Amino acid sequence: MNRRDFLCASAASLALAAGGRATADPKPRVVVIGCGWFGMFNLQNLLDVASVEVVGLADPDSKMLESAGKWCVERGQKPPRMVKQYKELLADKPDIAIIGTPDHWHALPTIDAVAAGADVYVEKPVSVDVAEGQAMVEAARRHNRVVQVGMQRRSTPHIVRAKEFIASGGAGRIARVQAYCYYHMGGSNLPKDNPPDADPPAHLDYDLWTGPAPMRPYNPLVHPKTWRRFTEYGNGIIGDMGVHMLDAARFILGLGHPRRIDANAGILVHKQGKANISDTMQATFDYGDTIMTWEHRTWGNSEKRHGWGVDFLGEKGTVRLNVDFWEYWPNFADQPAQRDEAVRVDKANEHDSKIITANRAHMRDFLACIAERGSRRPVADIEEGATSTGMCVLANMSAKLGRSIRWDGTTCVGDAEASGQLVRPYRTGYTHPAAAGRAVK
Repeated sequence: MNRRDFLCASAASLALAAGGRATADPKPRVVVIGCGWFGMFNLQNLLDVASVEVVGLADPDSKMLESAGKWCVERGQKPPRMVKQYKELLADKPDIAIIGTPDHWHALPTIDAVAAGADVYVEKPVSVDVAEGQAMVEAARRHNRVVQVGMQRRSTPHIVRAKEFIASGGAGRIARVQAYCYYHMGGSNLPKDNPPDADPPAHLDYDLWTGPAPMRPYNPLVHPKTWRRFTEYGNGIIGDMGVHMLDAARFILGLGHPRRIDANAGILVHKQGKANISDTMQATFDYGDTIMTWEHRTWGNSEKRHGWGVDFLGEKGTVRLNVDFWEYWPNFADQPAQRDEAVRVDKANEHDSKIITANRAHMRDFLACIAERGSRRPVADIEEGATSTGMCVLANMSAKLGRSIRWDGTTCVGDAEASGQLVRPYRTGYTHPAAAGRAVK
């Protein structure tokens, strides 16, 4: 075992043994790549359960970087090294890398970090195209690194219990799954969402922020926070919200790749703004004996149900779950209804490491897999993340092409045009990390 594996294993083992935060040295050295809300939120969850040393922060926004540095010091860390270029941090061989960048910057730092010997916690969706996800899986395996994806529904205690209920046959055979999001998301394109293009602010290196994505004029809607409104940087509402619930359904039912994807989508209601993601989508994922659907719309919830969740329609009854609860409605009077709610945490004790929240459990699973390297993979392993992300990418492709896509887990069967879109071209100066054996155009 090398130094890096020893350090991470030691800290992780202590955290698991204590049921809380590891307190003994030596401490794993952690870097954060992408210091906005996601990056720092995930760092906080790590600090809640383990004793680590934050040694570096990277972000092309100097204002965001400065704020993140102060945040670390306020939480008892030494002043970390702060840089624009994440590769400078990887040259110092950190033990753990947290990647909280926009989606178009997930693949390259993940692959570079595992090559540098770091274990990685990367946000979802893992990629903006299918080939990026394939390359991330290949790199993690080749370098024997743990890569956990921020799909915390797999570690959400009440959802894990829902999985156990469904696996026990409580709802009978599940033939249909309906996932949905009716929140008022960033695809609304209201008139107020139409600010003029402008020069980037002085504190933002916009060229670096854009990275491998297509270059478009800077607009205040792009950064900070609202970049998900643009297809250049992600996969829209299905890639943001859908990936969580589609992945939860796969996790609960033990499903892999769908064999056929069919979707339609568009900006059908509010057309005045600059956003170019759909405000409306319906997608179907055919698993043979099980059909899974996804629907999003930002303009109404006629069913008046929870705005984001997934329903499992079984022969005995229906299980509905979301981030707050799961409940069961039986079809027959001889079965009782059930309801199971999420852990509630108030501000006064939200960072008490003994409270097992979804995010904290997810980070503990990440650390445990580092400690047990080779014996098992994390619950949201990069391969699971790439599979669920791929479903979102393929649904967008189906809607764009206007036809179904047959999928074998690697390529679009009998459809050269669709297969050609599994690799999204990178901007000049960046090299696409296509998986071995896949030609990059």
